[in-house]
Amino acid sequence: MFSYLRERFSSHLRQRSRRRARLVSKDGRCNIEFGNVEQSRFVFLIDIWTTILDLRWRYKMTIFISAFLGSWFLFGLLWYVVAYIHKDLPEFNPSINHTPCVENINGLTSAFLFSLETQVTIGYGFRCVTEQCATAIFLLIFQSILGVIINSFMCGAILAKISRSKNRAKTITFSKNAVISKRGGKLCLLIRVANLRKSLLIGSHIYGKLLKTTITPEGETIILDQVNIEFIVDAGNENLFFISPLTIYHIIDKNSPFFHMAAETLLQQDFELVVFLDGTVEATSATCQVRTSYIPEEVLWGYRFAPIVSKTKEGKYRVDFQNFSKTVAVETPHCAFCLYNEKEAKAKEKKGYDNPGFVLSEVNETSDTKM
Repeated sequence: MFSYLRERFSSHLRQRSRRRARLVSKDGRCNIEFGNVEQSRFVFLIDIWTTILDLRWRYKMTIFISAFLGSWFLFGLLWYVVAYIHKDLPEFNPSINHTPCVENINGLTSAFLFSLETQVTIGYGFRCVTEQCATAIFLLIFQSILGVIINSFMCGAILAKISRSKNRAKTITFSKNAVISKRGGKLCLLIRVANLRKSLLIGSHIYGKLLKTTITPEGETIILDQVNIEFIVDAGNENLFFISPLTIYHIIDKNSPFFHMAAETLLQQDFELVVFLDGTVEATSATCQVRTSYIPEEVLWGYRFAPIVSKTKEGKYRVDFQNFSKTVAVETPHCAFCLYNEKEAKAKEKKGYDNPGFVLSEVNETSDTKM
């Protein structure tokens, strides 16, 4: 029992040691941090709208509540100061003929309640501004205008946060693994992508970036060097009809960075394949981008995806997402170079070539038969 647990623990440690750092997680989040940034954080306050939208919900709701409570309390203090200066408070024992700036403000609590009623336009009718002092009228106008600005900004930020196209991207899913197998007589890297909603993404475009460490001829080491990876679909990679799951593929030819890789050496490679899907949300006309990534352990050589779309007896098309990431082993060349040489050899056999070293010599035959 202990030997089994020790073996499992050592296997887990080996897997953790082999775990690779990835720039983009499976759900599209970027694993990167910025250090020693010389610019001040004040630049983020200049673009306050984007800063508010990028905040997490707990911070956004804290700012939302603090903005309203803070403004109510601040103006409550100002209304209390106005009443104190004008000697409207009961502690000053105003005369019967005394007309206050604001009716029925007896202290800080009532001043806070009047501030809340003014800013949210409740207007219970018990407290109201009189025409006695211009300061109170000016403060009423200023608080009303500022309250509209706060309401517009905070409510707009909440609505924009809810309707961000980033949330639409969560209903676009990629297969857990990428596979390499033959497709149309060519060795291809295939990935499956699906739209979980019936609403389409308009003008969808799929492309990829291969991230790896490259050493230039000058000896410079470039970390996260980006190489373009072209993905295509049978119908083309522009304006996809994204109503059902699609299988996108990259042809591994001489121009592909996967050309010199083989099934035996794939796990020894150090790369990260990042796949992007850009499109426009049909409902809101907002653009969105979906990202995912694959490391060598997530690329299966010699497999293809299991069928996922079928037709029912009622004539409907059914998509079985249980087989979405399921793969099936198929016969596949162990490298693209071998497949290329095999095709080249077959083409030579069909075409035929002369041997320049072959010399045809004529032989004169003599007959020794005597009559």
